[in-house]
Amino acid sequence: MDKDFKIALQPHMYRLLLLFTLFLMIIILSFISSHFLTFNNIKNILDQASLYIILSIGMTFVICSGGIDLSIGSVIALSSVVSAFAMKADFNVFIAIIMGLVAAMGAGVFNGYMVSFLKINPFITTLSTMSIIRGATLVITKGRPIYGFPKSFTYLGSGTVGFLNCPIIIAFFVTLIGIILLGKTRFGNYSISMGCNEEALRRNGVNTGKYKTLIYILCGLCSGIAGLIISARLNTAEPLAGMGYEMDAIAAVVLGGTDMQGGRGSVVDTFIACLILGVINNGLRILAISSNYQQLLTGIIILITVALSEYKQRKGIKMG
Repeated sequence: MDKDFKIALQPHMYRLLLLFTLFLMIIILSFISSHFLTFNNIKNILDQASLYIILSIGMTFVICSGGIDLSIGSVIALSSVVSAFAMKADFNVFIAIIMGLVAAMGAGVFNGYMVSFLKINPFITTLSTMSIIRGATLVITKGRPIYGFPKSFTYLGSGTVGFLNCPIIIAFFVTLIGIILLGKTRFGNYSISMGCNEEALRRNGVNTGKYKTLIYILCGLCSGIAGLIISARLNTAEPLAGMGYEMDAIAAVVLGGTDMQGGRGSVVDTFIACLILGVINNGLRILAISSNYQQLLTGIIILITVALSEYKQRKGIKMG
């Protein structure tokens, strides 16, 4: 019984470690600052983390399938700019939102096609589209922000449902969908299997190109949602919006135990990792530490987590 219990517990050990880290940070910061463990600050942490959560859910599928998407920051700008132009052209807000999401998913289709059917390396593909999309948004906006949107749109970024802000509700909904997709559907099973052995999956009759494209479309959709939330929150569509967000998403995903080589991933662990990063960023602000250290910590987290993952993989130990 003891052996069976240990085998059953092993896959959850990393999640327990993440939860322990999160609660330890909360306890330490609550002692350091009396303002940390207040309702408004907790809601602020969730509100800020909501963007990381939405972006990281899509990135989890991409990375666990053995890929990478460096273009999500640019896709954020694309979706916000497209929806902004639509609203300025007197389109219905709902139609404008759909147009922004379709543009973001279109970027996912392009990435997926290049990676799946033209067999171009995901890093090179998405690095290129990151530059192409960013350049396109700068060209069509002439480098100028677009501002002044209807209240029905800005509600998406600053409105509340009960005592929670809309972005928090959306993030929880996206997380729930991600958990179901990755853990309970063929799509999720194929996403992980592609990261393990894509050739074996193809030989079993699975159209891996189609599913890989769908994964990039999902990532584009998540980026589009984040882009709309940002522009609605600021009441401004910036052509430079989303810069650096791809690194934050990658940091959350690898901190959540997803293998950078693919074959393993968890939406729940990614969600917890996003909360950890949100607490870290909030703690730095409370302690009046320069925001420049956030980027430094993000890079350190990625390096340490990937190194730990590689070490455990060589030793045959599962992280999650």
